[in-house]
Amino acid sequence: MAMVRCRMAIALCLLFIVVALFTNYAGAAQMPILNLIPVPASVQQGLERLRIDAGFSVALKGYAEPRLERAVERFREQLSRQTGIPMAAVSSAPGATLVIETDHASKPVQEVGEDESYVLEVTPAGAKLTAPTPLGAMHGLQTVLQLVSVSPEGFAAPAVTIHDSPRFPWRGLMIDSGRHFMPIAVIKRNMDGLEAVKMNVFHWHLSENQGFRVESEKFPKLHEMGSDGLFYTQQEVRDVIAYARDRGIRVVPEFDIPGHSTAWFVGYPELASGVGPYQIERRWGVFDPAMDPTRESTYKFLDEFIGEMVQLFPDQFFHVGGDEVNGKEWNANPKIQDFMRSHGLKDNQALQAYFNKRLQPIVSKHGKSMIGWDEVLDPTLPKDITIQSWRGADSLADAAKLGYRGILSNGWYLDLGWSAARHYAIDPFGENTAALSAEEKARVLGGESCMWAEYVDEENVDSRIWPRNAAIAERLWSPAETRDTSEMYRRLDVISNRLGWLGLTHKTYFGPMLQRIAGPATPEQITALRTLADVVEPVKNYTREETADAEPTSAAPLNRLVDAVPLESDEGRRFNELVDRYVKSSCRDSGSATKLRSHLALWQSNDALFQTLTQTSFLAKQVATRSQDLSAVGSVGLAALDSLAKGQRVADGWKAQQLAVVAEAEKPKTQLLLIPVSGIRRLVEAAASENGCSPGS
Repeated sequence: MAMVRCRMAIALCLLFIVVALFTNYAGAAQMPILNLIPVPASVQQGLERLRIDAGFSVALKGYAEPRLERAVERFREQLSRQTGIPMAAVSSAPGATLVIETDHASKPVQEVGEDESYVLEVTPAGAKLTAPTPLGAMHGLQTVLQLVSVSPEGFAAPAVTIHDSPRFPWRGLMIDSGRHFMPIAVIKRNMDGLEAVKMNVFHWHLSENQGFRVESEKFPKLHEMGSDGLFYTQQEVRDVIAYARDRGIRVVPEFDIPGHSTAWFVGYPELASGVGPYQIERRWGVFDPAMDPTRESTYKFLDEFIGEMVQLFPDQFFHVGGDEVNGKEWNANPKIQDFMRSHGLKDNQALQAYFNKRLQPIVSKHGKSMIGWDEVLDPTLPKDITIQSWRGADSLADAAKLGYRGILSNGWYLDLGWSAARHYAIDPFGENTAALSAEEKARVLGGESCMWAEYVDEENVDSRIWPRNAAIAERLWSPAETRDTSEMYRRLDVISNRLGWLGLTHKTYFGPMLQRIAGPATPEQITALRTLADVVEPVKNYTREETADAEPTSAAPLNRLVDAVPLESDEGRRFNELVDRYVKSSCRDSGSATKLRSHLALWQSNDALFQTLTQTSFLAKQVATRSQDLSAVGSVGLAALDSLAKGQRVADGWKAQQLAVVAEAEKPKTQLLLIPVSGIRRLVEAAASENGCSPGS
């Protein structure tokens, strides 16, 4: 009898284990997938969901202000747009679906390091968002929007408990309005994007060789003669700043001096070191004109100008640029050379340091903290200076060791066309900064992505910023250990679609630009153009100037395929990832093989139809060689798959022949790169492997 009871106990035990395992497995299978960017500092997730329907309501508790009320109204509108469900206005009644509780006001002018934390609790019965200030509450509202998605039962948000705060206090985007003017609508919709991914700084590059972009009442010839009529009125600037504050975003202006300043000299040539005359620059690059640091009148002018601009821009920081002064005008000016000798300034770097030492007290006098690019760093300057590093982590580390605050931009130049993965791998505490002391690390405030505007205008600029900028936002907000690149890409696809609901044009611009290239084409011809466009990317870094047929200028139209395609090809990346999975399966994954064959067959046959388009469109004809290359590598990939399917050793010389075709297709042509080429090269290597195919091939 005892033996029977023992066996029954064992059986029951095993049953409980099986039930527990099944329950855990089923629970894991039902756990909603979170699509949050940036990843919060801490997330605890449950299995249940909060239903989102027409009865969804929001109530404010504790401290409230008009800015927070407007944020809630935007939240309601965005939620309604996402779901298609009309949502009720803010309620003060108890029992609201989402209760937002804040403790006290934010600073009257937003500051670096303000508390941006929040706690979000979502249960099937309702949600509560708690934050010390409206800044945290606004971030939490963006998290709620990202949680809501369609489910089998309707729209819903998963049950979660989130404790969240940013890793870095400075998380910014710089947009260059100097080289190509960016209309106010572009600026505002990109601020909506910044709000969505919890970035809190908009750095506005407002003067450049190609244009001075802000109305000045004291020095009207700056905008009247230096802008081609494309500038922001002071009222428009105030409107943008108010728009930004409503979204928890600081606006930092940049007026680049003493170099990058040709547009200043068109109206005020007395500021320059050369003899002039000066005109707005139409080309790209680093040019000779620079302010004269030896004249007292230069500093008097800047004192009055900065005094006017600080009345417009309330932020603590005033960016003076300071980068890329080549010194040629200084070298050619005898008076400047005499000044340098009499003041013991041994070189142009010392002269620029002298300029900054004169400039910093002016900025400080007007209640601002000076910020500049790497070149302004000089150990004799006051520690109030902040360094923005475009050169790399070394200068960021040097600044921190010398007692200066710094922000990182090196590695986050969006115009270079790097992949989201490459940007994602950059960290303010990478390389030399990782070895800084705790005190020195505290001086590293965070970072900024940069959208320089040589090759963007209002039509395609959003596509050069988004969605890749969201990966940088995550690096600056989320815990340092958030590193899974494939998971980042999965969530990037989701946030990219959500950004479209805000009015960003990074996805919608593409079709009209392709239609312009195609002209009155047939649907099949446009499909052929789209097939090619989906797998090419513009050349990287600054090789576009090097590969141009003629010197590019600000007057050149941005209407070619290189201007239309995104800077990162999702189609090309996914194809290469599919090749990796196939090869890692020792080329036994039949599902991957089928998908690969479908892509390759499409590319192989696409050129015949594309060539008919070249007969009617000069813009399509310009990229005919890229279409031919795509067809050629499609054939190579199919041959490799056929060989792998048969499991036969390829003939001698086959590999060299195929790789020669691949190498030709790898070359940049018409300023475009063919992205699937690396995957096709791997297929050839696998087919020619002595082992037939192995994960290491």
